[in-house]
Amino acid sequence: MPADNRRRFLKKAGTFSAITFFSALTKPAWARNLEAALRDAEGVAAADLANEEDFWYYIQQSFTVSSGIINLNNGGVSPAPKTVQDAMKRYYDYCNEAPSYYMWRILDQGREPLRKNLAKLAGCDAEEIAINRNSSEGLETIIFGLQLKAGDEVVAARQDYPNMINAYKQRELRDGIKMKWIDLELPSEDEAYLVKQYTNAFTSKTKIVHITHIINWNGQIIPVKKIAQEAHKRGIDVIVDGAHSFAHFDFKIPELGADYFATSLHKWLYAPIGSGMLYVKKEKIKNLYPLFATNENPLKDDIRKFEHLGTRPFYIEQAINKAIEFHEMIGIERKEKRLHYLKNYWFEKVKSIPEVKLNTSLLPQWGCAIGNIAIDGKKPEELDSFLFNKYKIHTVAINWENIHGVRVTPNVYTTTKNLDVLIEGIKAFVKS
Repeated sequence: MPADNRRRFLKKAGTFSAITFFSALTKPAWARNLEAALRDAEGVAAADLANEEDFWYYIQQSFTVSSGIINLNNGGVSPAPKTVQDAMKRYYDYCNEAPSYYMWRILDQGREPLRKNLAKLAGCDAEEIAINRNSSEGLETIIFGLQLKAGDEVVAARQDYPNMINAYKQRELRDGIKMKWIDLELPSEDEAYLVKQYTNAFTSKTKIVHITHIINWNGQIIPVKKIAQEAHKRGIDVIVDGAHSFAHFDFKIPELGADYFATSLHKWLYAPIGSGMLYVKKEKIKNLYPLFATNENPLKDDIRKFEHLGTRPFYIEQAINKAIEFHEMIGIERKEKRLHYLKNYWFEKVKSIPEVKLNTSLLPQWGCAIGNIAIDGKKPEELDSFLFNKYKIHTVAINWENIHGVRVTPNVYTTTKNLDVLIEGIKAFVKS
């Protein structure tokens, strides 16, 4: 950060205008400090702000993360900030005052505004967005709803998420479709190689290609747009697993060329646990069966047919709006730059250790927050256990297909001091 901007930021803006003074009296200190930090950050480039610990300290104070554990497994599920937690709890209390009234007549009326807010974030039409519970539900809605017949081929990778792999295997067993599995050698910074792995598997019988935008095991970003372009040239529809990409780095769903896209909002959007989003391109809706039966024509042209889940946790659903507000408050560019900075911060400090192997690229085109490392001669479970038992660092051991290592996923509330402890732990493990 330039010196003049840094001096301006470090004032920490303890002053408020007369207009904001009275409203500030009702806000907790962390919220007032965050507002001041955001004002000080105005005009500072996202890249310069990425390593400004004073700014991100106030973001950290928006969360209620444990002080007894350093949580570096945000790739599984992320905690929600206080404003999201409070909204969900408040809506839950409403529901318990008179459930059928508050759920159906009050909270459920907020679904259409929420749909519009999500569509704006995704860069698409609101009539292409369905609200559900997670990526698996969204993707299985697509996988089981597609009108595929015996002999139709689907191309997918062995490094895709297990729930999706098993869903395709079930369709293969039940309906006689044919799966063409590709094997990705990762990490890779070779776009041509990654695209070719998919396109080489295409045949005249290929109807669908399934692409995981970010491979959850090691954080590899896949060039979805290029693969989608090649697929569409051949009349192949594109399903994108966006569980780890949405609200993680900057893109809009239509830019990917996806016909279908699903994500979990409780990962990088920081929405309540158990919230997800399904995108179906407008012209594809009518030919896709819903996973749960609708009360009308299942092949109608209405995105809402994918929301017939029965009684659902409306208090979770409506709190998603607060997560959107929090995400937009930070700004996707700031968020992306910070997350990539954090991954590279600890990567740079351990990559020279002879026993350490990096399983994720340091380049922003090929990776962001998620990093995976292996230690020569050691099992991933050994490093995972060592970090938790000795340093109370929560990570996850990965052993899936050809990817073996420990996945480390910091978040916007993670500090470089937390990562210094991780670095110390890795060095100690290597010496042990």
